[in-house]
Amino acid sequence: MSVYRIPSEFLENPVNVAVIGAGGTGSAVIACLAQMCLALEALGAPGLEVTVIDDDRVSPANIGRQAFAPCDVGKFKASVLVNRVNQTFGLDWEAVNERLCEKFSRNSRIRLPRIFIGCVDTRKARKAIQKSWEQAGQNVFRGTVWWLDCGNTAHSGQVILGSRKEGRIELPSAAHLFPEMVDAELDAGDDTPSCSLPEALAKQDLFTNRAIADAAMNLLWKLFRYGETEIHGAFVNLQTMRTNPLPIDPVAWARMGYVVQEDEPETAMATPKKLPATA
Repeated sequence: MSVYRIPSEFLENPVNVAVIGAGGTGSAVIACLAQMCLALEALGAPGLEVTVIDDDRVSPANIGRQAFAPCDVGKFKASVLVNRVNQTFGLDWEAVNERLCEKFSRNSRIRLPRIFIGCVDTRKARKAIQKSWEQAGQNVFRGTVWWLDCGNTAHSGQVILGSRKEGRIELPSAAHLFPEMVDAELDAGDDTPSCSLPEALAKQDLFTNRAIADAAMNLLWKLFRYGETEIHGAFVNLQTMRTNPLPIDPVAWARMGYVVQEDEPETAMATPKKLPATA
């Protein structure tokens, strides 16, 4: 296995993060990011600047399975969650109550993200994230852009971190390893949204989203806290209670159908600035 090292610029200034999707997984991710931001600042790191993007509103079926209360019904999910963490922790995060635009520019009202965190439930939405990540990595930034994809079925899911640096692939993304994840034509066979909590639970177990969010945030935290990792994802199965890591290994990638091109680096070799150890 190879080692991926966090880009030094991620530890020099607050990192802009875009969370796309504020539902079951997204609401858990946002709460974890608030904890992570406070922890990083306590360790002397600049912290995180987060924008939450989602055009969906809270429905009665969301109560009990997502991080919403009955008083939130009818409100935009992104605004509810961002207002909550801002008021609780004194943050200045932003909510965008719209769908993700596939193109970012320096004039966009959305903060240009260095990290895209996808918490969506359609392939069409994941495709939009992929295009935005690619566009940001090629045309907007000089440096590294991450895409941390969180996806799940009823009882299992996966977390995959992709990395681009000025148009070059450092770590293959979910779209590279599993192209079907961004094939919008496959969305036609998916179930329609649930109208009640019991109906929602029949389609997806209660803690599936939280397990995927925890795996994603643990991966992100370890990169910021310790500066490096030998894995860039995980596959979680709540029925068998097993978690299988995704190693940073071209051989493992090749088994999934992705082959590293000759002009692509296998890993990022930037020297990290490690945070101070705790007492």
